[in-house]
Amino acid sequence: MTCPFTTIFMGTPDFAVPALKALVDYGCRIPLVVTQPDRPAGRGKKPAAPAVKIAAEKLGLSVIQPESVASDEFYQTLKKLAPDLFVVVAYGHILSKKILEIPAICPINIHASLLPRYRGPAPIQWAIIKGEKQTGVTSMLMDKGLDTGEILLSEKTLISTDDTAESLHDRLARLGAGVLTKTLAGLENKSIRPIAQNHAQASYAPMLKKKNGHINWRLSAESIQRLVRGLYPWPGTFFFLNNRRFKIFNAAVRKMEQPGPPATVIPSPLSELRVSCGKDALAILELQGASGRRMKACDFLAGNPVKPGTVVS
Repeated sequence: MTCPFTTIFMGTPDFAVPALKALVDYGCRIPLVVTQPDRPAGRGKKPAAPAVKIAAEKLGLSVIQPESVASDEFYQTLKKLAPDLFVVVAYGHILSKKILEIPAICPINIHASLLPRYRGPAPIQWAIIKGEKQTGVTSMLMDKGLDTGEILLSEKTLISTDDTAESLHDRLARLGAGVLTKTLAGLENKSIRPIAQNHAQASYAPMLKKKNGHINWRLSAESIQRLVRGLYPWPGTFFFLNNRRFKIFNAAVRKMEQPGPPATVIPSPLSELRVSCGKDALAILELQGASGRRMKACDFLAGNPVKPGTVVS
């Protein structure tokens, strides 16, 4: 397959890699891939290349990593390549109107939500946290707003009660690659008609921070369990027990008529650490101490008994 579009790709994390590979498979000419600079990562804080850079170099594509997208040098670099399209997937920078006007046809963004719902940097996590039953991927025309451009295509996927941000991320990344391919085909055969977003139905998915994971036991067990799933694997949820910080990896809801005051450990089977919530109780099934290893609750409790009535954070 030969694609008639000269395309500049912009993206940074793992989520963007399937879309980049889909562009290559579709036959687009890709003179340049733009990604963020290498950043310190891991315990050693050594510079690590973004996933898109690693993938692009394996595909034999040219890569640049500008510190600023506002420089004239960056603008001139893009303009000289005379692209037909920009394809932007989780790049992490907002592009100016001047830059968005460079492509001869249009700049396209692939976003991991059913727009106008969950605009912003963390749509996958917030869809789970808020208890959505479905989400999806949207391709749209880019404008100067944050995920406010006209919609080209969208596809849905159900959110299961077992989904974490990790599993949903991987599924949406694959779905996004397919949406991109269909969008390119629609542009090629002129079958796509952009549709304006209904801004009155918009919601925002703000950036997550570590403090978002500190559990408020006054919430319902269902809300807390969604938070555990939505913040896995990063930034994770946590609580304090006997002044020690514990991270939760897996938890379940236990329906209870009168579980007791929120944040109180209550009697439970040996396989779980059960804590009362604003409604029902949360059964902690896997956890990790600040300097320990991830373990099942039964293994933790075997060496660290916790008496019913103990109050956590």
